[in-house]
Amino acid sequence: MRLRAWMLLTLLHAVPALAQLPLPLTQQDFRVPGTQVGNVAPTLLQSANVCKACHGGYDAQAEPWATWAGSLMALGGRDPLFYAQMATANQDVSNVGSYCLRCHVPVSVASGHVQQPTGSTLDARDKEGVSCHFCHQMVDPIFRPGISPAEDAAILSGLASVPQHYANAMFVLDPQDRRRGPRVDVDAPHQVIVSPFHRESRMCGTCHDVGNVATTRQPDGSYRYNALDTPAPSGDPWTQFPLERTYTEWKLSAFAAGGVDLGGRFGGARGPVVASCQDCHMPTQTGNACSWGVLRNDLPSHEFAGAAVPSLDLIAAHTAGDPSVDQGAIAAGRARALSMLQRAADVELGLDAGELVARVVNHSGHKLPTGHIEGRRVWLNLRFLDATGALLAEHGGYDFDTATLDEASTVVYEMLVGLSSSAAGVTGLPAGQTSHMALADSIVKDTRIPPRGYANASFEAGGAPAVGIAYADGQYWHERRTPLPGGSDRIVATLYYQSLPRGYIEHLRDGNTSDHWGNTLHSLWQQTGRGAPIQMARTVLALGDRLHADGFE
Repeated sequence: MRLRAWMLLTLLHAVPALAQLPLPLTQQDFRVPGTQVGNVAPTLLQSANVCKACHGGYDAQAEPWATWAGSLMALGGRDPLFYAQMATANQDVSNVGSYCLRCHVPVSVASGHVQQPTGSTLDARDKEGVSCHFCHQMVDPIFRPGISPAEDAAILSGLASVPQHYANAMFVLDPQDRRRGPRVDVDAPHQVIVSPFHRESRMCGTCHDVGNVATTRQPDGSYRYNALDTPAPSGDPWTQFPLERTYTEWKLSAFAAGGVDLGGRFGGARGPVVASCQDCHMPTQTGNACSWGVLRNDLPSHEFAGAAVPSLDLIAAHTAGDPSVDQGAIAAGRARALSMLQRAADVELGLDAGELVARVVNHSGHKLPTGHIEGRRVWLNLRFLDATGALLAEHGGYDFDTATLDEASTVVYEMLVGLSSSAAGVTGLPAGQTSHMALADSIVKDTRIPPRGYANASFEAGGAPAVGIAYADGQYWHERRTPLPGGSDRIVATLYYQSLPRGYIEHLRDGNTSDHWGNTLHSLWQQTGRGAPIQMARTVLALGDRLHADGFE
């Protein structure tokens, strides 16, 4: 084993002319603590249709099944964008797909199909994504005496490696059919364990903090590839190159530090203060948790709405005619995601010394945008009009015919990654910005707007620094000043979100040499509006309006 690892390490550090992709990583390189194949019976995580018998079919607006069925959680195993991303990742790094599948199709760990990194062996039950049984059999990996269910101690002691962090799909599943939830007053035909974990953001962190486990942060803050055929030296995602830091961004925000009063913008009937992931993404409403259950005024919706409007469009088109997919539920989920996007930010306009001052305010509990960073971007479009309505100037213009953005004239809030000289030497690819995310080891740009409570030092430590832009501690907005063109009478400011830009989709098509998913994705992209940006917020400033003559009155 030592000789093999030495030979592989030698290959990794060969000169660029000899480098070949994919890098020859093994399943061991992507092994993380927690439940592994063989720890739970393949039949344990049943189909969501079993749950539907009691938790669905009676109230599509509130019931757990229908709201979940239209979410990206339910549809993760049917997402053509995910499969196209995974195909190119596997071309760059052998076996990385198995790591991707742990989050997107976690039931595949129970079925054993996670071991095929292309996803080619996934079955119908796997493709139910983050399913009912999966979430409701999750165990808090960090046992807390007096808080954790007593049964958890034995479960954790039976694992070869117990997670010490909430990240990287390091989940633990109850190996018995004991379903978990936060309520004590339930009357169910199956065994129930009361679990405080299911009300806590740390549960969400399991899949919403992701590091590249094949890299390790160095003392100088840079990242280097690990030796081959061995698990990451640490399970701490902060020691690994950041692929997603949504949970960290929340954990370091004012939301996690006691909550933020947003006046009811999020949370449904929970009240004005929101703190946890569940507060915003599982808003409270009135309804029944099961068909015969009591009417509750504090029923958390299982909608899990985020920014997935474009992805849900792709999935709806891809699954049209599939009897196992509820198109009505997807349409409802899309509407909820659109509403979430349109509540996530505001645009404020004012005048100062003859210049327009445009401010984008982030009201979310994490960076704007957040999540998987490839393709996701937000920008402000400014249109200056004269008294007749004629366009004098435009910044951040988007050509819907060619699906292209004038990036040079605006600030694009996004994260871009790159290859260091070290990574370039290993891979044979050029140093600098890259579209090869599975190989990336450096942040080229991160101009995304922080949440309330932002602090440069803590976000830097957590692998979520601002790069290429300056935000002061406490700043959760971005401001730009623009001279007014002569004759300006009215300014229209529109904030846009986009996750399927043309260049990214074409990269996934043209870079795919292994299967059909690149072409399939591109075809669906064309069918569904070519990734047209989504309006998040719009503000109009009439220059004759003295209320806005100076500052942000």
